[in-house]
Amino acid sequence: MGNSSEIFSFVLAAYGNVGALKHMYFVIIFFWYLLICVANTVLIVVIHVDRRLHEPMYILLCNLCVNEINCSTSLYPLLLSQMFSDSHEVILPWCFLQMCCMYISGPAEFWSLAAMAYDRYISICHPFSYNVIMNTERVCILILLVWIFSFVSFLLSFSFIFGLRFCGNIIDNVYCDHQLIIRLSCSVPIQSSLSIIFFVIMSIFLPFNLVSVSYLKILRVCRKTSTENKQKAVTTCTPQIISVSNLFVGCICYSIDFRFLVAQVPDEVRIILPMYLLIFQPMLTPFMYGFNLPKIRQSCTMLLFKRK
Repeated sequence: MGNSSEIFSFVLAAYGNVGALKHMYFVIIFFWYLLICVANTVLIVVIHVDRRLHEPMYILLCNLCVNEINCSTSLYPLLLSQMFSDSHEVILPWCFLQMCCMYISGPAEFWSLAAMAYDRYISICHPFSYNVIMNTERVCILILLVWIFSFVSFLLSFSFIFGLRFCGNIIDNVYCDHQLIIRLSCSVPIQSSLSIIFFVIMSIFLPFNLVSVSYLKILRVCRKTSTENKQKAVTTCTPQIISVSNLFVGCICYSIDFRFLVAQVPDEVRIILPMYLLIFQPMLTPFMYGFNLPKIRQSCTMLLFKRK
């Protein structure tokens, strides 16, 4: 029986079906990744340059854009490097690093949106106390806590994988998925199921509930306010609601087990659907906020077209 000292790399077997289309896939993936990085970077630069945007809401948005770049960088460079590889091998440290980045950016995404929902709740429901509660120092502490909590959540959930002994090295995917890595271990530890439950509760369930409570309270207040305030609340809250809804759809796509639908589902769908969040969410964030928030749209126009 093999052990971890004999296995130095994993083979990403899903690339075997790329064939003659690898050049087309490479170009599509490269430009999609480039567009994600450019769009999010533009938004970060706009918020940094325009002092009018140095407000809690936009600082939190800037943090969200940083996470989108981190999330994308954990996936796309590996996809691009493997596209022309003959062996499709990934050494264990790189595989574990990718898994680490992906499963830290996931909780960071949910908790960042929870922080933004809390910011909107204070702004709309307690406007006279907003500047006291959501000052710049507290927002920076909140962002730091988002990243610390995401990192600790990952460590408590999946750090046991680093010490597993592996009896196989074939991963039927295009990236290092923790579930498939665990199945390659010589003996599946009991904490594998518990760790997934813990991760889902701490990284998805809790922030999703905080977001839901915040927007329910916002909705209750908006019912009693003026039409102008209602319109303002809708303008600022709509992008966040769409982002949270998209995350919920992505979680459903990721949780579907395609092992029982192999005959009915094409390989492309089986591979792409679990990556729904990694593909669409990083692009959704800058375009939703960039085109829907008036201040961001005006600042983008000034930065790109009117600066001399």
